[in-house]
Amino acid sequence: MIRAVRVLPTLLLAAALLTGCGTEKAGPGASGAPADPAELASKAAALGMDPKLVYVTEAPGFTLAQQSVGVQGDDGFSAAYADRTGAVIHLYTDHLRYAGQHKYEVSEKDCVVWLEGEGGVSGAVLGKALRAVHRPTAAELDALLPTPDPAFTDDQPVQRGDLPTNGDGGPPDNSVPTPGL
Repeated sequence: MIRAVRVLPTLLLAAALLTGCGTEKAGPGASGAPADPAELASKAAALGMDPKLVYVTEAPGFTLAQQSVGVQGDDGFSAAYADRTGAVIHLYTDHLRYAGQHKYEVSEKDCVVWLEGEGGVSGAVLGKALRAVHRPTAAELDALLPTPDPAFTDDQPVQRGDLPTNGDGGPPDNSVPTPGL
């Protein structure tokens, strides 16, 4: 009986912590207006991402490496956050069918978000960053997904006009020589 009394507070604390998992809320540092859903959808679609799968996080000392933002899998999302020492937190999202496969993950409304560390990122830092996962605010969206360049959204190759018609830099000659000639 005495042992049960000592274990009960720990179990209640664990239950309280797990109750918050899976709810969609802003992280502790997420301040500002939520991103406009239409703008998020437009920017994400231009990059081949499902807008429901775009999430961000925050960790003390880490900043978004904007060049790392891209597609994860078919239409998921990925981004990396780096600190001044070269340590990196990778954030990935995908559909819920991939939930339960990662050590540091949280299931959100429409997806699973997981984090991986590189370069000495501790489990404590990953845990803190996982608790800060949230949908982007308007300010975060501007830094995360820049406005697409209209020259690249029509599925047509860019016409350069500065390449020579023959020689080095010209179109390749893919003809096959006739044997014996």
